[in-house]
Amino acid sequence: MELVAIDLEGSGAQDRDHEAILEIALVPIIDWQPDVAGAYCTLVDPQRSIPRRPWISPGLIDEPLRTAPTIATVEPELAHRINGKYLVGHNVSVDWRLLHRRCPTITPVGLIDTLRLARKIDPKARQGLATLLDRHGLTSQANRLAPGSNTHRALWDTVGAALLLTALARHLFGDEPNAEALLGAAGIPTDKPAASGTAQSSLFDSTA
Repeated sequence: MELVAIDLEGSGAQDRDHEAILEIALVPIIDWQPDVAGAYCTLVDPQRSIPRRPWISPGLIDEPLRTAPTIATVEPELAHRINGKYLVGHNVSVDWRLLHRRCPTITPVGLIDTLRLARKIDPKARQGLATLLDRHGLTSQANRLAPGSNTHRALWDTVGAALLLTALARHLFGDEPNAEALLGAAGIPTDKPAASGTAQSSLFDSTA
């Protein structure tokens, strides 16, 4: 089972069908560890002005975005890295909904959601990615593997999701997680993306 972690930063679900991808990162997961040497991360030119909003990460502003490649330019590289593999992410169906809308040639086998895994361990606890990484002692490792990035930016969140997958899967299934059990606990078919009207009211949303 080939796994690749993903995170997108977008203009917000409030844009509905006009939501734009502003940044994307992919990190292969090999032997249950993020392969940062094989990572891919890029800003994306939305080809329109993006207003400042509280849920848009600092740094994702018009000037650097205007010099970034468009989503049509990066789509072939994304397809090469994703097609035929499982996408791993925190609340990954939200990322997949936007990616599928903007890049229809991308065809992962399925999705694996670390948020679903976390809820199986403690459904009443706070489940934000940064909170979970702190809880499992993974924050310093995420900082080391994604230097120059930070929480709520695509590379840091992607590395964090990859680290969290391993920690949660081993907590639930032991040192050698079983692929079938993992898919049963956290798998999502690619034909069931999140609803397009999902609100994204804050950069620090508890499920982000």
